[in-house]
Amino acid sequence: MAPIRLLALDLDDTLLRSDLSISYRTRNAIKKAESSGVTVVLASGRVPAAMERFSRLLGMDKQPGYLVSNNGTIIQESHTGTIVHEIRIPGGTALSAYDLANAEGFPVQIYEDDIMYVSRTNEFTSYDQKLTGLRQVVVENFRAMVSGGCYKLLIPGDPMLLSPLESIIRTYLGNDITLFTSKPYFLEILPARTDKGTALAKAAELLGVPREEVLAIGDSMNDEAMIRWAGMGVAMVNGDERIKNIASLVTEKSNDDDGVAEVIERYILKGARHG
Repeated sequence: MAPIRLLALDLDDTLLRSDLSISYRTRNAIKKAESSGVTVVLASGRVPAAMERFSRLLGMDKQPGYLVSNNGTIIQESHTGTIVHEIRIPGGTALSAYDLANAEGFPVQIYEDDIMYVSRTNEFTSYDQKLTGLRQVVVENFRAMVSGGCYKLLIPGDPMLLSPLESIIRTYLGNDITLFTSKPYFLEILPARTDKGTALAKAAELLGVPREEVLAIGDSMNDEAMIRWAGMGVAMVNGDERIKNIASLVTEKSNDDDGVAEVIERYILKGARHG
């Protein structure tokens, strides 16, 4: 196995415990990995503003690394905040997706800075607000807002009802977008050929790190591309069964029991000590 030089970590249900904290053991393992020469990438569906406190907690504001947000539409340097890559859904495509979701009775969310704009509320719109801490604003003329394009669209709803909507949107817009569920009750729409995998590949290219030397850890379908692309793709034991089936390794411990630290200690730090 090649030595790991780039470590990509999903946040929710992977690096973060259920109470949205990062354990001392995990923070310590990440710092030791960085000291051994590993660059860390945080890769999340969250917007940049909802990732900042975690990158600061890990000291990434003082250490070169990357933050991949919106599931791959923005890549920033963690220590400078400089955006090195960004891509948006064109206005026409975003409008079409909104119209399809709205016709089926679903709300739609978009994000700008630290605000979550919602076309209407349902029981699932508040979940995202609790997770991210972003301010939620209901917009009357949502079509006008979407017409300018956006980084991503999120459709919150009952998982049983989202599945047929996903099929409808894929039928009409499949070639123009990237579509997946990040949580069972969140259907996400990104620009075509954009995901955590393409973003991680860009970050690795900027660092001159081959994919064989990249380790990525995640738990959900928005992590699929990243886990498939990395030389070593790891799924959390508490993750989606589909992700576990494609990963090269599944953690023994969950996000609430230092699963990420376990992987770092076994596959990065152990190698660094004896390499």
